[in-house]
Amino acid sequence: MSDDTKFPMVRPFEAAQRLRMTRRGLLAAAAVGSVGFATASGAQELPLTPQCDDGGPATTQQTGGPFYRALSPDKDDMAEPGSKAERVELTGFVLTRGCNPLARAVVDLWHADENGAYDEKGFRYRGRVYTDEKGRYRIRTIRPALYPGRTRHYHAKVAAGGQLLLTTQLYFPGEAGNARDGLFRKELLMRVSKSGDAALAARFDFVVALASR
Repeated sequence: MSDDTKFPMVRPFEAAQRLRMTRRGLLAAAAVGSVGFATASGAQELPLTPQCDDGGPATTQQTGGPFYRALSPDKDDMAEPGSKAERVELTGFVLTRGCNPLARAVVDLWHADENGAYDEKGFRYRGRVYTDEKGRYRIRTIRPALYPGRTRHYHAKVAAGGQLLLTTQLYFPGEAGNARDGLFRKELLMRVSKSGDAALAARFDFVVALASR
């Protein structure tokens, strides 16, 4: 199976590679339809997450929390069979601070289940994927339930070349708990919309600072 079959998206970097990967160049390309990012159903295109200015700051770091487990399995579909929770397809890019795509980066995602609990013995709702040659990733999972003290969120780590580059959390827009959660940061909001198959389409681009050699 080719990478383009695994990641059925609309030519995300063809124009951007010619324009230089600045935020201005990306947005200009998107405006003329050269840069898009479709869900698997092809029914919805989400705007670029505005988190990459050439040479600008990396994605905000946040605590991994007490529920991280190492050695998550390679798994791009984390939704459990029989779960009645709303499905989410999270897509995006891993980019350097220069806005260049980072191929073969690991995106490790974990979160609470539909009852607000973390699996601390196994790997339910835990998995990792690798970006393709254009820096793209995609994970299918669910919208996690709330639990006391926190708003709805995902946890994520990004690594490349055997080095951990980022630990952070991703948040859902429009959640009442966002304003009450001391960890919430608006710059970590995902772009979320309904897709054609009634699932949620979420988008977030991770911007990482590469370790100096």
